[in-house]
Amino acid sequence: MTDTSRIHDLHQRHAALAPRLQHVIDHKTKPLGALGALERLAWQLGMVQGTETPALQSPQMVVFAGDHGLARKGVSAFPQDVTWQMVENFLAGGAAVSVLARQHGLALTVVDAGVARDIAPRAGLQVRKVALGTQDASEGPAMSAAQCQQALQQGAAVVDGLPGNAVLFGEMGIGNTSSAALIMHALTGVPLADCVGRGTGVSDDGLRHKLAVLSQAVQVNAQALSPTPAGQADPLAVLAAFGGFEIAMMAGAMLEAAAQDRVIVVDGFIATSALLVAQALQPLVLQRCVFAHQSDESGHARMLAHLKAQPLLRLDLRLGEGSGAALAWPLLQSACVFLRDMASFEQAQVSQQDDHTVSPTIGQKEA
Repeated sequence: MTDTSRIHDLHQRHAALAPRLQHVIDHKTKPLGALGALERLAWQLGMVQGTETPALQSPQMVVFAGDHGLARKGVSAFPQDVTWQMVENFLAGGAAVSVLARQHGLALTVVDAGVARDIAPRAGLQVRKVALGTQDASEGPAMSAAQCQQALQQGAAVVDGLPGNAVLFGEMGIGNTSSAALIMHALTGVPLADCVGRGTGVSDDGLRHKLAVLSQAVQVNAQALSPTPAGQADPLAVLAAFGGFEIAMMAGAMLEAAAQDRVIVVDGFIATSALLVAQALQPLVLQRCVFAHQSDESGHARMLAHLKAQPLLRLDLRLGEGSGAALAWPLLQSACVFLRDMASFEQAQVSQQDDHTVSPTIGQKEA
């Protein structure tokens, strides 16, 4: 697994930069705070890159795929074969994330973290399979501690081998909203019923069945939820008990991306569950994270609230794949362009508003 001690506090490292960045943003030719969330995003990107002129280079879209033993209990509206079939669709260029990645110039890498079928090697695919899917979490831990560590390490290796300074994360795995809900419940304390949603679109009866299966998983893996001396469940024990290989590999990849000061673009419910694990291991990961959107999966809003995250978009998405991250990508590009290229009042010789008319809260930001 990534050495989390390599992830440093950006606010300490760039203490002098923070007020300079805010000054540059405030003195662009606009009223204070007029670009809203774009200003906060530009400030964050500048802090991650340690510069007043951030630039996004060789962005990487990485989609981790894996299968889940829980899927055999009927927690999804789709059969498990859809996982490998969608991997083939990604590689053929026909999936939503494939189309959106092409549109926005994102290099797409698909990672076989643990699909329950061997997939022929080819360009755009990394085979890092831990096993042919996880075990059924309603009958015991989804993976062993050794498998969990292997997945984390493989995820770190994926990022380490890719160019660029920004990584967008997506996933594919029938049954993985169940794993994400279990991880959310274990690491946030939110009642399980408030974590479990319809996933791929299960019916009311299907939702009740899903909740019953996941309740059994919680009971069977009660030891994983036992609080440590720090007062919360051990994130690695939770990940091994409930996670999919794609979620574990994504968590390791996020830790490595943070250690390399890359911008991390988080997609929806499942990707955010991987981040829950990563930030429980190293809270400073959050400084590098841009939250693309709030999905239509019912637990995602609560998950984002737990992380105090402000998503860029609300489009009622519930597809996964990294589709929301791809849709949000142009906003990151715009944030960089505005910070680098927009004229200041002095450069444009435009008069600024009078100081006594400016609200002291507008444009201010916590460093």
